[in-house]
Amino acid sequence: MVAQRFVSCFVLALVTLIVGCAGYRFGNRSLYRNDIRTIHVPVVRSDSFRPELGVLMTEAIQKEIERRTPYKLSEFATSDSVLNCRITADSKRVTAETPTDESRLLQSVMSVEVQWVDRRNVPLIETRFLPNGETTFYFADNENFVPEAGQSIATANQRLAERLANHIVDQMETRW
Repeated sequence: MVAQRFVSCFVLALVTLIVGCAGYRFGNRSLYRNDIRTIHVPVVRSDSFRPELGVLMTEAIQKEIERRTPYKLSEFATSDSVLNCRITADSKRVTAETPTDESRLLQSVMSVEVQWVDRRNVPLIETRFLPNGETTFYFADNENFVPEAGQSIATANQRLAERLANHIVDQMETRW
């Protein structure tokens, strides 16, 4: 009698466990869409007067996708999705200066427009903050640098591109 009750409780617990966890996924694959396996990231277009920023941003996004997601980078003809980006603005401004008007602390600011779509041009980034029909995200960030300490606009832009790429890949995760 006790053994029969134990077996029936065990079977009931096992069935509950199997049914309750049927849709659960493990690993980083659980954070990203199952219907997308490959992604094409063309060179980021830039409205900036600094043409190197587009290439810098492209490399940062591609490295971040390879590092954090299960997606594989591929050519346009064979990819499941396309991530189009455009640098809409970048600037360098002085935030602190010496009494003799020499710049002491500068800030680099960059804005990026992002659109991730599948082969049928359906938007893949999901959010409740965008109005219906809107498919473009805008990201902006800034980075301070001190030329007197050996920092340059190039290193500031590199850190800025890496941080923006991190924000972009964050938005590729599926919503709960």
